[in-house]
Amino acid sequence: MYIDFYRAWQILFMAVDQFLTYLEHEKRYSPHTIQSYRTDLTQFRDYLLHTYDLQLTEAKYIHVRDFIVSLMDEHVSESSVGRKLSTLRSYYKHLIRGGILTGNPMAQVKAPKIPKRLPVFIDDQKLDLLLDSTEIFDDSFPSVRDRLVIETLFGTGMRLAELLSVKDSDINFYGCSLKVLGKRNKERIIPIAEPLANQLKEYITLKSMQNFDNKTGVLFVTDKGADAYPKLIHRIVTRYLTYVSTQDKKSPHVLRHSYATSLLNRGADLNAIKELLGHASLAATQVYTHNSVERLKSIYKQAHPKA
Repeated sequence: MYIDFYRAWQILFMAVDQFLTYLEHEKRYSPHTIQSYRTDLTQFRDYLLHTYDLQLTEAKYIHVRDFIVSLMDEHVSESSVGRKLSTLRSYYKHLIRGGILTGNPMAQVKAPKIPKRLPVFIDDQKLDLLLDSTEIFDDSFPSVRDRLVIETLFGTGMRLAELLSVKDSDINFYGCSLKVLGKRNKERIIPIAEPLANQLKEYITLKSMQNFDNKTGVLFVTDKGADAYPKLIHRIVTRYLTYVSTQDKKSPHVLRHSYATSLLNRGADLNAIKELLGHASLAATQVYTHNSVERLKSIYKQAHPKA
């Protein structure tokens, strides 16, 4: 009996590990995404074990449904519930393909409807005022770096993970472009304005003059020269956006939204914005058209005599 129980656990953990390895090497998911999958599977496994004394391979539709109810009772957002169910769908499909399961407990499961939310963005005029301010930024290395973090995120629309992976060598100063490694390790080239290219060149020179103990090829570093990390970038963005925005959400992704909205408002083609953002489908980019429509409505109400 003990051997059978131990063997069942061994098979279960092998299945989870194989699934995560598959996501990493075959699907080329990012470490952040793989960690999210691991967290979701662990949460569902613990729920099954403590509530029903079952393993992941023994779950049925009713158990998944009860799991959803428990999440909603804990006031977990619809989007988070949807993500967890997406994880479970992928996992059980993997088990079926591998011959470990024959029935899919996710077959009848429906995710809760996610209310549509417009992307939060900051007007580019406000960002220009922030970045041009000599009162907020000075010539010290931390201040120059902080300013360039904001400038680069707004000037390229890249994701946080992409920003952290950019190396000095990824910048083409002559061609005014920047190479980034996006989701699923897809490379793309983002054009940058000449002023931004010049600022990046000056920053790299300033960085080399800091005499850090450890030299790194990564573009953005800490005050001591180590590779920048997500919390540092979040702190920088939150701190400086407070000067120009009263909205609750202040994050690197807000600058990505601001980049896309600014391009769209100035007549950029939606397909071009899709490529610049590194979206896999046009549907992900089309959400920015809602912001543009709202802006047009505002202009209409202000300018039209019959509004």
